Amino acid sequence: MVTRKHLRFPVSLSCTLVHQNRFRHAGSVRDLSAKGCCLNSIISPFTGMQLTIHLHIPGESKPIIVDNAAVRWSGSAGIGLEFLTVAPSHQDQLGRIIERLIQELQIKPGLQ
Repeated sequence: MVTRKHLRFPVSLSCTLVHQNRFRHAGSVRDLSAKGCCLNSIISPFTGMQLTIHLHIPGESKPIIVDNAAVRWSGSAGIGLEFLTVAPSHQDQLGRIIERLIQELQIKPGLQ
């Protein structure tokens, strides 16, 4: 069993995956944590590939931009990304989203 450092939350968010600031692909985020996500997309990235991801949050005027996300796994179950570099303003926005998800599920921080 995999032990996770951060709580994962089931979500349904659209996203845009950007590779080398040239290729853009649509995706659908299935779960989200403070340091990563699991998503579906038509692309099949290789493990270790570096991407930028734009998370489109309903009700928010601008997406959360993760400047550098690493593909940790990819297969029929989707794509697992680890967030490596997030600008402070986007990290704050992501933190607020995570806090809202915690409140919605009435989970106390620190539980695994």
